[in-house]
Amino acid sequence: MKQLDESLDKKPVKRDIMDMVELRIRNLQAFDELQSFNDTGKFLYIHPLITHQSERAQLTKLLKTDPHEFLRLHKNVADNIRRYESYLKRTDRQTRRSQDKENLRRHREREALFKAILQDISHSELLNNPS
Repeated sequence: MKQLDESLDKKPVKRDIMDMVELRIRNLQAFDELQSFNDTGKFLYIHPLITHQSERAQLTKLLKTDPHEFLRLHKNVADNIRRYESYLKRTDRQTRRSQDKENLRRHREREALFKAILQDISHSELLNNPS
């Protein structure tokens, strides 16, 4: 950006201006990623260097490459939800109640992610093949 800034001060060219804008956008995305990680401990996965590392991107890729494994993982999440719902009803697990609630919340979030991916795939297929 410093090199582009110097060339923009001397004689601005349309391509240099576009490069500067793109670099500024990526710089702001990187700052937002770091700020989110600092505040919450989680990345936003909006910067191009890490978008493919999000759990959603990984699960979408898995659905396309190995649908059986995707469905197996989805079934595991559903089983975990049933398990932790059952744990919350048991009186002998009173000491682990908060941990069980947290695990249930986490698995429900993951199940919502699986469902969203399946909805996106089915919705995009309907748009591409409206027979």
